[in-house]
Amino acid sequence: MSQAPSKLRAALNGISGILVTPFDDADKLAPARLAPIVDRAVNAGVHVLVANGNTSEFYGLTTNEAEQMVHAAAEHVAGRVPLLAGVGRSLHDAIALARASRAAGASALMVHQPPDPFVAPRGVVQYVTRIAEAGDGLPLVLYLRDDGIGLDTVETLCAIPGVVGVKWASPTPLRLAEIIERTRERDIAWVGGLAEHWAPPFYAVGSRGFTSGLINVLPERSVAIHAALEAGDYPRAMELIRSMAEFEALRALERNGTNVTVVKRALQLMGNDCGAVRAPGAWPLSNEADDTLRRLLGQWGLI
Repeated sequence: MSQAPSKLRAALNGISGILVTPFDDADKLAPARLAPIVDRAVNAGVHVLVANGNTSEFYGLTTNEAEQMVHAAAEHVAGRVPLLAGVGRSLHDAIALARASRAAGASALMVHQPPDPFVAPRGVVQYVTRIAEAGDGLPLVLYLRDDGIGLDTVETLCAIPGVVGVKWASPTPLRLAEIIERTRERDIAWVGGLAEHWAPPFYAVGSRGFTSGLINVLPERSVAIHAALEAGDYPRAMELIRSMAEFEALRALERNGTNVTVVKRALQLMGNDCGAVRAPGAWPLSNEADDTLRRLLGQWGLI
């Protein structure tokens, strides 16, 4: 199901929807439960889907489970939109996942920034280079959560053969503007990596598209926000973003520990049960948060 590079590059200017990982009541993978979520997102017009991202609880999965999920996601997506496959953790785990993702038919790899406490900027370059080699020609999208590695390093990463995009997940739009300028000769897709509410300032400095966990629940809202931003209608985009502010505030509780919890609880309430969130994420929601979520879903006509 691998997509042509031009189709992938265009799609990266859209919404990168991060899929949840479904579990059953015994905390085992339940990949079939992902099917209606994928269909809902594709039918709403989400441009790219991502397996093994943060909303997928990537760091709560074993490498074997992550391999299973990229195969399952590829089967559900069935080539309708490009599929990014998250890879990361130890170098050899990332290499194994890169090879499994290629075998599954993923369109590109999304390389998680290493969370190791001892990360050398030049070590990150070596890490990404080795993953690119293991991907054997698959395009790479870098997922950058910490721009402390320095813009010189980011520029070097963008020059690695196969790198086509960067999901900028650091709340530093001015730094983003600088690196966009420094790499302007390359056709790099600069994607807002902090979801809908950070998309307007990132758009203002030159990024396009954004990541979204909301697409699991209400993809039409994400698509409407994207359309408003693409049209340059910032007031409309901000109106739509404000309408989901309570939902995002719930996801930010407990030091963002409820980020996936709120999405999975919403899916339960909607009849698309994808199981609990694994520790160290929070589960279940507090009674107060659950009541707020029920009210919001009722207002949105989802329950």
